[in-house]
Amino acid sequence: MTILEVERVEKTYPGGEAPVAAVRGVSLSVAAGELVALMGPSGCGKSTLLHVCGAMDTPTRGRVAIEGRDLSSLDDGALTRVRRERVGFVFQFFNLLPTLTVAENIALPLLLSGGSPGEALERAAALANRVGLGHRQRHYPQQLSGGEMQRTAIARAVVHRPALLIADEPTGNLDSASGARVLDLLRDVHEETGIALLMATHAPDVARIASRVVHMRDGLIERIDAGVAV
Repeated sequence: MTILEVERVEKTYPGGEAPVAAVRGVSLSVAAGELVALMGPSGCGKSTLLHVCGAMDTPTRGRVAIEGRDLSSLDDGALTRVRRERVGFVFQFFNLLPTLTVAENIALPLLLSGGSPGEALERAAALANRVGLGHRQRHYPQQLSGGEMQRTAIARAVVHRPALLIADEPTGNLDSASGARVLDLLRDVHEETGIALLMATHAPDVARIASRVVHMRDGLIERIDAGVAV
């Protein structure tokens, strides 16, 4: 089943003297259970494409569909529900809420969707244990290491069992050892849940876990390689 379908997507931003074309006619699909890496240098359009794919931004032209639903046909409320219920996000800088504990941060997507606080925290506790943070559930983000914060973010991204997981440079703000552990966790969670995962990176050692590697440059797809997932 195709989870994400992108057809001839363009994203252009107004510029001082001329518009800036961040993404230029990209077509891509990601199936259930597939892990696809977007790879390329800074400024090649990876993050912009991820934001469009995750319904965080709208394309200037083209079509994006998640689970067969054309995002351009949805109003703001419906787009919010898609982001909240069908997509999970992992960012380079974690984006945890500093006033919430680890357990509360993980439970947040369920609470925002109107879930029972008791059930949300119960599921959050199970996921905290799964990512090795059972002993840190009552700690706040400022009391965690970078690797622990990213593990919390991964748990938060999948607690609501989304169809699509978007990861933007998930190891980019970590040292090599912490990055390797986070990468292993992402791969394990992907394999255990069967979630479709689209991940942006500039690092070949991160892209190695993908089943396909999409190379981007100047807002275009240069080539697509079969991954060497290990």
